Amino acid sequence: MAFKDKYWKTGVEDFLAYKGKKYNGEYPTFREVIEITEERYPDNEAFKAIVPEKLTFTYREALKKIKEIAYYLVASGAKKGDKIAVTGKNSPEWALAYFAISFAGCTIVPLDYSLHIEDMEKILTFGDVDRVFIDGEKINELDKDGKLFKEKISLEKASKGYKYILDLEGPEVELPKLKCEDTAAILFTSGTTGTPKGVMLSFTNFMSSTLSSQRLFNVYSTDVFYVILPIHHAYTMTAVLLETVVSGASAVFGKRLVTPIMLKELKEGKVTMLLAVPMLFNKLLAGLVAGVHKQGAFKEGLIHFLMGFSGFFKKVFHVNLGKKIFGKMLLEKISLNNMRLCICGGGPLPASTFKQFNQLGIDFVQGYGLTETSPIININPIEVYIEESVGIPIPGVEEKIVNPDEDGNGVIYVRGPQVMKGYYKNPEATEEVLSSDGWLNTGDVGHIGENGFLYLTGRAKSIIVTEGGKNVFPEEIEDKFQLFNEIEQCCIIPYIINKELKSEGIRMVIYPTEAYLKEHTLEEASKHMEEIVEEVNKDLQSYKKITMVTVVDEPLPMTSTKKVKRFEVVRKYKED
Repeated sequence: MAFKDKYWKTGVEDFLAYKGKKYNGEYPTFREVIEITEERYPDNEAFKAIVPEKLTFTYREALKKIKEIAYYLVASGAKKGDKIAVTGKNSPEWALAYFAISFAGCTIVPLDYSLHIEDMEKILTFGDVDRVFIDGEKINELDKDGKLFKEKISLEKASKGYKYILDLEGPEVELPKLKCEDTAAILFTSGTTGTPKGVMLSFTNFMSSTLSSQRLFNVYSTDVFYVILPIHHAYTMTAVLLETVVSGASAVFGKRLVTPIMLKELKEGKVTMLLAVPMLFNKLLAGLVAGVHKQGAFKEGLIHFLMGFSGFFKKVFHVNLGKKIFGKMLLEKISLNNMRLCICGGGPLPASTFKQFNQLGIDFVQGYGLTETSPIININPIEVYIEESVGIPIPGVEEKIVNPDEDGNGVIYVRGPQVMKGYYKNPEATEEVLSSDGWLNTGDVGHIGENGFLYLTGRAKSIIVTEGGKNVFPEEIEDKFQLFNEIEQCCIIPYIINKELKSEGIRMVIYPTEAYLKEHTLEEASKHMEEIVEEVNKDLQSYKKITMVTVVDEPLPMTSTKKVKRFEVVRKYKED
């Protein structure tokens, strides 16, 4: 505990001072969070959009609108515990719907907007959803016959024939009382390894994760978050949306992962906090590296020297020189000059990416969690410069490794107030991962090093067993390819080399970048990718070497948070 206490900051004490005054439970509900923040920072910008048109709500304006929407829902028949879905592109309207549903005493069902209509309807029917807040593009396609839901409400003004969320208002009615143990939301998992499950998360789950994480992030009311990852995902929901509101900070909503638009939003929004997945950070870094390379050998060499110098001071003395050195030279060009902190989650990050962001003067933090843990359970403190680790457990989280191998790698189990209530209408699946005494089997594999730091190895379900009985984690190998500019996506999967022994070889499926495929034939691309694989293989242990390479000319299936759906790739190529 002494080690952890050394690094945990206390940025939430002012908020926690409202306990017993504005909320009486162990943790506040979403309604109480918004009301407290509105009292503290009524005129601070809460939710903001820059593209396609500017739209801003202060906390006073946001609370007023949230109440009006909640009054409408209750007046039109919504009851405590009813399920109401929200799906669409990131926007201030999305955030208002999210909190209004909770104000009305209903359970929020955030849904992946990238799903096919048939899959949406299947999940929403299974989730017993009564109403849907939805974007204009899909509002006509969903439930065409009008038999599944009581009402569809538009998150965009342009949708004709539907009520627009900002036009909703109802008579002031008494809102249902809420408790911190009530189910706040049901989040359906991304399904990278199979069928999505409905994760039931309480206000306690969400707020314990949010408030404990804040101790590390130490977010200020002057900070500006960039909401570029889909909000339906637990990572964005907690680490961005809820962190924003708890702190009285501002959220700039980005609708599209398109570089020119992102740069405009980062610049005009004066974003200080960027939370993203490895793929996005790697793309930003790859673009920066490519730009440096074009400046010539001398300048490129000088920049690399200065980055090394800056990184040394950051790692050894905890002094941030990079922003002063590279502010106008590099960071301003990619709209990162206002950036105070980058936080990476959602998958393994190459150590080189972590290292280079710190060298450039941007504090970079890795975290770990899953939907079932609301999601944050580990964070790497800013003060601790460890490139490969995802950090120590946040306050309140217990962690253990079960059945470790000779290297100490085993299945990660966690326990704490962040752990879900269970899977919706699926007690069997709940029992498989959640013990009676509260320990959750994460399905991830890793080990705990010195001082309690966690190191991830991969997913237990993804392990490849080679001929010598050795376990290989695909994620570990895939990390080696993340910074090759010619590669857009890659996925390590097994192939059977001995049916009797059930031993597996290691196969890599690669999708090159669109730009590379435009300039080269598939045959040329395949030859080059094999050369890259050969280069990486030199540094891999013999049993981890890739022995089959498949280059494809169409993107691999991905989740909305930009993770390859491994199970779909395995299914497609298992017979080859």
